[in-house]
Amino acid sequence: MVRDTPAVSEAPRRGRGRPRGRTSKGADTRARLYSVATRLIAERGFEATTLRLIAREAGVSPGLLYRYFPNKSALVLELYQQTSGEFAAQAAELPQGKWVPRVLAALRASLEVLAPHRRTLRALVPLLVGDPEQGLFGAQTVTARERVQGVFEAAVLGASNAPQGDLGPALARVLYVLHLGVILWWLLDKSPKQQATRGLLALIEASAGALALALRLSPTRRAVITLDGLVRSGLFGEGQDLPAPA
Repeated sequence: MVRDTPAVSEAPRRGRGRPRGRTSKGADTRARLYSVATRLIAERGFEATTLRLIAREAGVSPGLLYRYFPNKSALVLELYQQTSGEFAAQAAELPQGKWVPRVLAALRASLEVLAPHRRTLRALVPLLVGDPEQGLFGAQTVTARERVQGVFEAAVLGASNAPQGDLGPALARVLYVLHLGVILWWLLDKSPKQQATRGLLALIEASAGALALALRLSPTRRAVITLDGLVRSGLFGEGQDLPAPA
């Protein structure tokens, strides 16, 4: 395949030995191409949005687009990286105190960050839940996933009432996965102005205190640790010696 050569060079010619770097013009071009691509995915769906269509809509040659995004996977990973980075920055200062309000604050921050990308993410739902490489638990999304998961770990382990021992990290992982369930619910919510999602958040907030109290009981603690083992084995693909069914 012969790539088109852009009429205007993206950067001045580098001298020998000069390190390669991004120019402000190149960054602007990348941002514009990314914006066009995510808009088209929201409007047409992932499969119908081809790289040639993106290039045509952006008014650039396919060769220039390939320089920044060689395939559609690169666009999806860019979306993951940008939203996860924005979420981590926004949730960097969680409220002081117990883990329940800290986790709820992280959940609200996640929805707030994702809100401008809702249509695009809705178009990507089959990819998010069904692709072994680019999905939520895919090999290519590890960096973004660990960044978001780290926020929930900080919310739990940095709390004034952080559970001790293995229970703390286990609870954080379980809450991270439950947060993904809320995100999926929100993406699929057909109620006017996502009223059902607001109702779900209110229910979670009303019930979270009861979970915190229940964690004082040994059966609840064992259940959380067992559920964490199932999550790590079934979703993260980590080798776990799971308990035999009773």
